[in-house]
Amino acid sequence: MKVILQKDIPNLGEAGDIKEVAGGYARNFLLPKKLVLVANDSSQKAAVHQRKLIKIKKDKRKKQSETLMETLAGLDIQIGAQVGEEEKLFGSVTSMDIARKLKDLGHEIDRRKIHLEEPIKKVGEYEVPVKLDEGVTAKLKVTVFKE
Repeated sequence: MKVILQKDIPNLGEAGDIKEVAGGYARNFLLPKKLVLVANDSSQKAAVHQRKLIKIKKDKRKKQSETLMETLAGLDIQIGAQVGEEEKLFGSVTSMDIARKLKDLGHEIDRRKIHLEEPIKKVGEYEVPVKLDEGVTAKLKVTVFKE
């Protein structure tokens, strides 16, 4: 059965794609959840129009992400922490701490987009990747200092 995807579906395709799926999968799962439309002449014309709209939205999100990336690249996040012997922190600096500091500076970024391999446990400068929309990754400079 040919269907037109209304939303991005993992392992199947992106919104606006026309796919061939099993009839039972379409009738029992995809159609009741309104994830797809049955592909016919009128719905295929609508799918072409929808694909154009989706492309415009993705381009807009990518442009916003690139603007945010440039802004984040210029920032130097300063985080103070209590330090013990050998410049080791009591506790650690996590992505949640970085997100909170960014929010204080006026940038609302989800902590799950801030990718730390492991929490920061020493004083120093770190370059932290922040994954934004549409595959754009910003490098954020984080400085941890003795409080």
